[in-house]
Amino acid sequence: MAGPQVVIVGAGVVGAALADELSSRGWDKVTVVDQGPLPVTGGSSSHAPGLVFQVNPSKAMTEMARYTVEKLSSLEVDGRACFDQVGGLEVATTPERLKELRRRHGWVTSWGVEARLLTPEECVELHPLLAPERVLGGLHVPTDGLAKAVLAVDAQLARARERGVRLLPRHEVLDVRTSEESGRERVIAVVTDQGEIPADIVVCCAGIWGPKVARMVGMNLPLTPLAHQLAWTGPVPALAGQSEEAVRPILRHQDADLYYRDRYDRLGIGYYGHRPMPVSADDIVSFDDAEEMPSVLRFTEDDFAEAWTQTRDLLPCTREAKVEEGINGLFSFTTDGMPLLGESPDVKGFWVAEAVWVTHSAGVGRAMAEWLVDGHCSTFDLHECDVNRFEEHQLAPDYVLARDCQNFVEVYDILHPLQPPGAPRPMRTSPFHERQRELGAVFLEASGWERPQWYEANESLVAGRDIPTPNEWAARHWSPIVAAEAQATRESVALYDMTALKRIEVAGRGAGAFLQRLTTGNVDRAVGSVTYALMLDEDGGIRSDITVARLGRDRFQVGGNGNLDIVWFQSHAPADGSVAVRDITAGTCCIGLWGPKARDVLQPLTRDDFSNAGLRYFQAKRTHIGAVPVTALRLSYVGELGWELYTTADMGLKLWDTLWEAARPHGGIAAGRGAFNSLRLEKGYRSFGADMTYEHDPYEAGLAFAVKTAKGDFVGRAALERRAESVTRRLACLTVDDPHDVVMGKEPVYDGAACVGYVTSAAYGYTIGKGIAYAWLPAGLCTPGKALDIGYFGERVRAVVAEEPLFDPSMSRLRG
Repeated sequence: MAGPQVVIVGAGVVGAALADELSSRGWDKVTVVDQGPLPVTGGSSSHAPGLVFQVNPSKAMTEMARYTVEKLSSLEVDGRACFDQVGGLEVATTPERLKELRRRHGWVTSWGVEARLLTPEECVELHPLLAPERVLGGLHVPTDGLAKAVLAVDAQLARARERGVRLLPRHEVLDVRTSEESGRERVIAVVTDQGEIPADIVVCCAGIWGPKVARMVGMNLPLTPLAHQLAWTGPVPALAGQSEEAVRPILRHQDADLYYRDRYDRLGIGYYGHRPMPVSADDIVSFDDAEEMPSVLRFTEDDFAEAWTQTRDLLPCTREAKVEEGINGLFSFTTDGMPLLGESPDVKGFWVAEAVWVTHSAGVGRAMAEWLVDGHCSTFDLHECDVNRFEEHQLAPDYVLARDCQNFVEVYDILHPLQPPGAPRPMRTSPFHERQRELGAVFLEASGWERPQWYEANESLVAGRDIPTPNEWAARHWSPIVAAEAQATRESVALYDMTALKRIEVAGRGAGAFLQRLTTGNVDRAVGSVTYALMLDEDGGIRSDITVARLGRDRFQVGGNGNLDIVWFQSHAPADGSVAVRDITAGTCCIGLWGPKARDVLQPLTRDDFSNAGLRYFQAKRTHIGAVPVTALRLSYVGELGWELYTTADMGLKLWDTLWEAARPHGGIAAGRGAFNSLRLEKGYRSFGADMTYEHDPYEAGLAFAVKTAKGDFVGRAALERRAESVTRRLACLTVDDPHDVVMGKEPVYDGAACVGYVTSAAYGYTIGKGIAYAWLPAGLCTPGKALDIGYFGERVRAVVAEEPLFDPSMSRLRG
């Protein structure tokens, strides 16, 4: 017997996949419990229509879907295949959708899945039931297909059982018992209606019951079960005599929120266009009390009426058929459309793998198994899926319900990457919000914060400037004011609201040694020093990039990227109380004062010396700006002279007013995130989550300067030294001459006909007069001057690898 005692709650496709993956890695003290019978447990897996479309804007989600396809294609039960690879076809019936399919083709190409854009004639040839006059084009992925979810559960559980995994159907979980260990709760057992099961690790794979199980350890899951309609036609005359279950590709008609699949001489129709129909996990009936199964509710015909009208329009052969049966089937939805994976921050040993559909199930099973056995996931980058990514307000029941329902409505919508979410808004506002509204701020959202993208008050700055207009897609959520604000920052001075930046206080007698161990930088420096550093996983991948300001012998302020940084700190903090980690974001605020005239604005407001000698680059000091107590960090994410100025939330408005009054005589403005992003790309500054993630290391990402090997050991060092021996890819800077060809991110990069990489961040550089795109490429192609192409909505955009940074390589403007 090997490994800890693991109890998996839920024997659907995720629980089955995890049991199989864990046991294949040698862990055999694994028990799988489910309240229903096996393999038809009564959850979402038991009624899932099984369509697997791999196209997704998320690289990780596409890769998990691809693994699911590959694994299920290799499985069978009594000669019956677990996957029918009929291919997948998405069709466009509007010009807008046709453009979107070209964008989606770019995603799937970027992520390494074979796909092809089709003409209307090719669509009809591939799926002859389509009305030729309705189709404008399509996207075909030949490796998509139909997953037989129940068979997949059966096959994977059978393999797990052969390796010693214990299966306990008809065991309802009533509680998860915990005990205190080193000041933290940890799981010790799962209580069922048939007895108690000892456990070192509990993994909640309960699907639509996930919130109910998680609450047993005090954990709130931002997940809502919602009913989704699935109907089956009666016999379709055009399909008479079809002896195989499926011969045509699975089909998506996103313009009408519909999808389709074969079932011999009938068709299955799935519909997302109806009203959201949420259900509380507490209200889902038991297996024995359900009419059909717990995850299946009665079909509401009125909600399906428009779906049937649209179906007969797209597939004329269905006009001779009728809807014979249907269900309202429950599936899990989350506030951002991503799964919930990882360990509870409060209860050690309680893990979740929730909000996972059949499409990604085997991939999630592998990811979770790697995470549990190895301490990290090496196959997939899970930063978008980590259950601890949410801010506290994003776990509020009203917020969760509203956003989960919105995600149901938008599941097939064409969403712009900058498109702000709907209600509830606003959620979080900085102390400067009223002043920003007075200046006509156009707000987008960041971690719940209302953050200006540009200010309408700056419209007068546009006159007399040569500002190119980007293409129609890039021009959404954009204004020429963005360009004027960027150029004005370089010319004079601007105030940037940086309050959405995560701020963490790390304090205590062990704080210095703790941060020294957890980061790649040398933070063991004098009080007043600021260090740019990385946090690595044990495999050498980048967990986050942070700034660490030493404000006292035992007190540090960390500028992070989100809640995952706090959880990472807390999970590594010593149990002796020598280190305290505290999120100070909500009680503080920050203004970035940047530009060549920044010192002219700031120095008259303080008695302290803000000359270059008085406060050098990457130094910090406590001071007063007028009457406002401030922590000033001499940093700049836009490549200009200036400071990040922090104060408490109650003093924020006074700080803004003080700086604003002083800046106006120097031509100072307030500037938004649009300008900020352009300026930081001109300077080559990376953004975690876009430019680099868990799968990348510092040497690939161009951040070797942040790794201080002379300081001694740190988390991930050994693995990083091994990775440094063979860097095969790099994050490269590309420039585009045509100002119309501004790309947005996630587009494929081509060397000739071959896709060789993908874009991470992009914007137009208003100082350099070129488009900028950062991209992951093979190291051999990263030579400055190398010509490449970026795929953008089916067209090719010429790009050239450039030396970086593109602006002020001597750093004279920053250090002056």
